[in-house]
Amino acid sequence: MNFNKCSRCGNFYVSEGNVCPKCSPKDNRELSTFKEYIDANGLNNSLDTISGETGISVKNLNRFLNYEGFEQYKQNIDLNSTIGNQGIIFN
Repeated sequence: MNFNKCSRCGNFYVSEGNVCPKCSPKDNRELSTFKEYIDANGLNNSLDTISGETGISVKNLNRFLNYEGFEQYKQNIDLNSTIGNQGIIFN
């Protein structure tokens, strides 16, 4: 096992996976919601739009797109999205 930093909350943990055991249930629910959204709507909208419609943060949507099985969708999505009023742009 490795000493990891949770990609959701930032806490350190010793376990497998990208998120700590505390965040894992919420991460799984959001990933399931994201997959259902893709099945119903595709990925032709911006991450901001998808975030607003699903309630999943843009940060987590970006992280999910890097998971295995989502590579083919990245070419169809508008990655030029902002987070709130911070003006952070993902390219």
